[in-house]
Amino acid sequence: MEPEFLYDLLQLPKGVEPPAEEELSKGGKKKYLPPTSRKDPKFEELQKVLMEWINATLLPEHIVVRSLEEDMFDGLVLHQLFQRLAALKLEAEDIALTATSQKHKLTVVLEAVNRSLQLEEWQAKWSVESIFNKDLLSTLHLLVALARRFQPDLSLPTNVQVEVITIESTKSGLKSEKLVEQLTEYSTDKDQPPKDVFDELFKLAPEKVNAVKEAIVNFVNQKLDRLGLSVQNLDTQFADGVILLLLIGQLEGFFLHLKEFYLTPNSPAEMLHNVTLALELLKDEGLLSCPVSPEDIVNKDAKSTLRVLYGLFCKHTQKAHRDRTPRGAPN
Repeated sequence: MEPEFLYDLLQLPKGVEPPAEEELSKGGKKKYLPPTSRKDPKFEELQKVLMEWINATLLPEHIVVRSLEEDMFDGLVLHQLFQRLAALKLEAEDIALTATSQKHKLTVVLEAVNRSLQLEEWQAKWSVESIFNKDLLSTLHLLVALARRFQPDLSLPTNVQVEVITIESTKSGLKSEKLVEQLTEYSTDKDQPPKDVFDELFKLAPEKVNAVKEAIVNFVNQKLDRLGLSVQNLDTQFADGVILLLLIGQLEGFFLHLKEFYLTPNSPAEMLHNVTLALELLKDEGLLSCPVSPEDIVNKDAKSTLRVLYGLFCKHTQKAHRDRTPRGAPN
């Protein structure tokens, strides 16, 4: 990818260099927030509300945060904030001056945060590296999670989502794609998407869920038989995105080059890449009636997995029915 193209895509100001290939390890990814996303009113409002909340919480400590990017990365503010919210004492030095000691402090704090939120490290939308590198999206995900856990009545802007650009280092060079990142959830009837059949099914007729799963599994196995694949557990076997991509390829006639996805994903990030690609393909074909988070599929959420497969199931079972019906036959 040419540097000039990266400048245009990322809308980088003069003097700010786009990433060189050597800056990213093979398969490595980096997210960028273009200026248009940073200036989004809801995005700015979310930062304002979180800063006011932090400053009010840490008023007794005489700590004032003016920038979430510049003031949170070293763990000092996060350390004090989490101790006050969780009402506990962490075994970490109060003042850390070197990069090594700051990273150690941040590691201690984030491990405690993840335990409190009952998250495995791979489930968290933040990491020591991303926070320390002043990644604003990671910092916001972390602060929103803390606010939801310790002050659920805090009035955060709803349905905050921003467009981000990811740059990935591949064998053929740098590859970019635009994605939408969800920072806060829907909360009002106005914000929420319309409920679909699975909201009603899980709520009103949970005893029928297994029958629906069985019908979809039978459909999937019929289509995957020619590839020598089969599915026994719908909840878990689609989590890495591989079978889902192969199924979409079979049904929709897509040829997916092996360079485009991970055939044997070895990490949650690689699984997330596969699932995100699958959802983009389905969305392009008009087969997603409700928004589905790729993280939910990776985390083996049964309702989200059923939503994704149901669109394919309906389209292709109806098509098979039409193909079997003689032309001119009475209804």
